[in-house]
Amino acid sequence: MQLTQRQIEILKSLIEEYIDTAESVGSETLEKKHNLSVSPATIRNEMVRLTDLGYLRKPHTSAGRIPTPMGMKFYVRQLMKEKELSVVEEVAVKERLWDLRNKIHEFMRELTRTLAEKTKTLAVATASDGTVYASGYANILDMPEFFDIDITRSLLSAIDEFDYFKDLCQKAEEDNEGIHILMGEELGPKLPPQYGFVFTRYTTPENISGDIGVLGPVRLNYMYVVPTVRYFGGLIEEIAKGW
Repeated sequence: MQLTQRQIEILKSLIEEYIDTAESVGSETLEKKHNLSVSPATIRNEMVRLTDLGYLRKPHTSAGRIPTPMGMKFYVRQLMKEKELSVVEEVAVKERLWDLRNKIHEFMRELTRTLAEKTKTLAVATASDGTVYASGYANILDMPEFFDIDITRSLLSAIDEFDYFKDLCQKAEEDNEGIHILMGEELGPKLPPQYGFVFTRYTTPENISGDIGVLGPVRLNYMYVVPTVRYFGGLIEEIAKGW
């Protein structure tokens, strides 16, 4: 069923509020903080409708709503405006990595570390030789979704399993210009639905291939994360011409 323009505006505002706060969002908050030009009662009714349609859900302990993976995917594919890296940022990243261009493992480690710093998430890269590079564990620990030690433990155990990530990546469908986005149950049995995974595939002239991306909460700042991951994937292919 196609959403009305008002439902789209409410869904977009609610998701962006949720990305900022990590908390469920109520109609009063949307009415006060976003220029929706409708009453809280109308917003409430539309939120109920969006819940019935599968775009939102109501946590047990809250009167507000949070987006479902279906709602988040709709937002990423159709509503958000990507925020590209500036030319200054791109140049700084290239300068940081250029001297390592002939040292493949050191280059991949530094690339992953830089991606984690840029996105404030956990960055993960795989290579066809079975190596997994990961950086940014402390970023995960700063996020309220992962204050639960069991949720965080599941991530730490999965990171070490190359085959798990390889299988995840191979099954993923391309979402937008080479970007793959997995949420909720798409992450398989070893990662809980609180996670979101954005990645892209790369192949070098020497037939070294793999995936690079970021893991974080399902409320990742996709408008920045998606173009940043895409840029880093392209950077591997560009610099790898000298390998």
